[in-house]
Amino acid sequence: MFMGEYRHTVDPKGRLIVPSKFRELLGAEFVVTRGLDGCLFVYPMESWEAYVEELKKLPLTDRNARLFTRFIIAGATTCELDKQGRILIPTTLREFANLKKDVLLAGMLDHIEIWDEDEWKKNADFGDMDAIASHLNYVSGRE
Repeated sequence: MFMGEYRHTVDPKGRLIVPSKFRELLGAEFVVTRGLDGCLFVYPMESWEAYVEELKKLPLTDRNARLFTRFIIAGATTCELDKQGRILIPTTLREFANLKKDVLLAGMLDHIEIWDEDEWKKNADFGDMDAIASHLNYVSGRE
């Protein structure tokens, strides 16, 4: 399971050191794609394949389903770690997530989010967690 927050930098060539705790879980080959809220998502191959299977279940007749699938799949690229534990993030993905130099990698259970650190700070105001938790319990049927 991916968890925790780690701060690193993207070098001028677009390489990013992946925290050692994440490297083992990612495996030899993994996927980086556009994520929600302006970040990137990083999936180990097994989690990516499960995610893709869920996307395949979306109805092709639904425009939003097509747009969402296109957003995720067209932006995806496979990656491997180099000998220094870095990945090369393609320019298009760096531009999408506005990655400049300082980034934050956040573990999110089955995947990792990569954020520009300034964007993370803007989104880090999580609001009233008690109210959100209460709403989620209501939605899930747990009270």
